[in-house]
Amino acid sequence: MSELFASEAFTLYGIPLLICLARITDVSIGTLRIIFVSKGLRLWAPILGFFEVSIWLMAISKVMANLTNPINYIAYALGFSLGNYIGMFIESRLALGMVVIRIITKKDSHHLVSALRSLRYSVTVTDAEGNAGSVNIIFTVIKRSDIEKVRSLIGTYNPQAVYSIEDVRHASDPTFPMEEKKHSLFSTLFRGNRR
Repeated sequence: MSELFASEAFTLYGIPLLICLARITDVSIGTLRIIFVSKGLRLWAPILGFFEVSIWLMAISKVMANLTNPINYIAYALGFSLGNYIGMFIESRLALGMVVIRIITKKDSHHLVSALRSLRYSVTVTDAEGNAGSVNIIFTVIKRSDIEKVRSLIGTYNPQAVYSIEDVRHASDPTFPMEEKKHSLFSTLFRGNRR
């Protein structure tokens, strides 16, 4: 009798929990895979894709084998939602890739530019005309992990500045030697012998 109860309890609650956890895992991996593809990380995307699909097949097979339990559908949907959130959270913590920051300053930008250059960022400054008069536009390409550091500098030296941040897929800036080292033997094989 206790074995029957344990079996029913597992079917009612254990399987939905496993489905939810599997979906959280495979959707988190899928979210990372899509982000890696958009950043040109061709080595990691297919590896993550393999695990994503393997886990998804396990989750969907459990749902299909237990169609009479409506909790399975809720667990499937809940796992999908949480997986998206967790995948984006993980990616934000990894802070992969580079971004370009455009800063429009309404006052003298020399102190901000000096502070950025003292941290060894490549900085380009140009004069422009805004609605309220002359402005400086500052361009710099940085690692995503340095965004908060640059935001802090903007807040310190030009708190009224307007800035925008965009992802950069590739950059030819010679101050980023690591970008050339990312290509492994595996990724070189995937690129083939293009000329």
